[in-house]
Amino acid sequence: MQSPLLITGGRVFRGLAGGFAEAVLVVDGRVAAVGDAADVAQMAPTGTYLLDLAGRVAIPALNEAHMHLLPYGLGLTRVNLRAEEVTTLDEVLRRIAAAATEAAPGEWVLGRGYDHDALDVARHPTAAELDRAAPRNPVFITRTCGHMGVANTAAMRIAGVGHNTPDPEGGVIERRAGALTGLFQERAMRLLRDHMPQPGQAAMVDAIEAACNDLATRGFVSATDMNVGMSAGFAEVEAYRVAQRDGRLPLRMWQVLAGNPEGIAAEAWEAGLRPNDGHDGLRWGAVKVFADGSAGGLTAAFFDPYLIGGGTGVFTFPDEKIHALLKLYHEQGWQLDIHAIGDAAIEQVLLGMEAADSDAHPFAGRRHRIEHCGFLARDQRRRMKARGILPVPQPIFMYEFGDTYVKNLGLPRSELAYPMKTWLDEGHNPAASSDCPVSTVDPFLNLFTMATRRTNKGTVLGASEALTIAEAVHCYTWCGAYTQFAEDRRGTLEVGMLADIAVLSQDIFAIDHAALPDVRADLTLREGAAIFDRHGALA
Repeated sequence: MQSPLLITGGRVFRGLAGGFAEAVLVVDGRVAAVGDAADVAQMAPTGTYLLDLAGRVAIPALNEAHMHLLPYGLGLTRVNLRAEEVTTLDEVLRRIAAAATEAAPGEWVLGRGYDHDALDVARHPTAAELDRAAPRNPVFITRTCGHMGVANTAAMRIAGVGHNTPDPEGGVIERRAGALTGLFQERAMRLLRDHMPQPGQAAMVDAIEAACNDLATRGFVSATDMNVGMSAGFAEVEAYRVAQRDGRLPLRMWQVLAGNPEGIAAEAWEAGLRPNDGHDGLRWGAVKVFADGSAGGLTAAFFDPYLIGGGTGVFTFPDEKIHALLKLYHEQGWQLDIHAIGDAAIEQVLLGMEAADSDAHPFAGRRHRIEHCGFLARDQRRRMKARGILPVPQPIFMYEFGDTYVKNLGLPRSELAYPMKTWLDEGHNPAASSDCPVSTVDPFLNLFTMATRRTNKGTVLGASEALTIAEAVHCYTWCGAYTQFAEDRRGTLEVGMLADIAVLSQDIFAIDHAALPDVRADLTLREGAAIFDRHGALA
């Protein structure tokens, strides 16, 4: 049993309702007292360890409500093409060539995170260019959104894709003048992924642990793997169970099964996996279905056309098919976590959810979610609120992709995107998240975006939707717990709550917003025990 812990010497953020305290006492993994420093100190039992904040701040540990944890861990070993480091086509090709040099002939070379809008050529790489970079290897690189990518000729040959291969339902194989460019969008990517080598169990457990440890360094204690099965099928379920059994799962995980027909939800059901199986450390709670793509990639489905190209995006499924999937998973008892970004996709999903709501299987209390939910109308918000359907947005999208939204959709639509303040004020409980590895998992850059609505190019989009830091932390803690039916035990630092706590390097409630990206987590506690300790404070 660990010693009691008294945290004092700085501010303690109890939560949006509770405000600030001077100290918090942790006993047996829970908050035993919180309030004035002198009062709390008097309650500390003999042998209590004193942690001096020295002017820093302690907050409830962060909750990453929408990310892809296993793919993030696996991606740590893949070619990094993210725009923070890669802004030219030549650098994309140089990194692919370097990886191919290290690979055996015929071994797949996989890259992640390029943004064609951020490249100097302002377009996707082509198959021919990847051929020249890696003439001996199949190559597939995924755009930052995860909804499209480019393959070289060797990869397409392995996948059996030729110039006359038809587009699959909900997907696009790009051609120009009848020739393949190498670009695959949405469900067409499955044609390639079905032929890529799948990671083994040991590699997956390593990736799970590595990703969890990385998040712990950032102040997270809870997270979600948003589409379990997308990398290695049903074997991912067992990999998580092994990680949990072997003490290699330091975060609390809320698990969301891949539910498209190519996902694992049907297999999991046949194997006996049921809604809410597990415990607070590893719980299987939801199923995910894709309704559309991404606004940055021109595949999110809208009523009004894009300014670029004039299209309206891609629906992953026709109405009758996606509505049948929503009804099936709802009636099985799963939480619905449905990807929909454009207003037309959100409408398609809402119509399906409303049709699935019945006396026999009511929506009340189910906390179904629309993931991203970036571009929606007032009436859609009203209908979501009426049925308790939660938005799970990624404010960081405004920072990383906001200027692309303006280019693709225009300023008026972009300023209304991801309306955090409106959602919060209307009582939607929006759970801030990152969609990592689509965007950076850095929570302090996400907090900066929520507080400023500023893009990485300095554009301010929809300033009226900015949050206070207290509101932003609330969205990153309590709201995430609420989406996972856990707000009774985590998300605030009130008496009786689990002592999941992050000690930050600076008081984020007192510093200038411009300094937020420089903040770091110094200490991350799960039930009062350190899962990350930058300075050895509890050693």
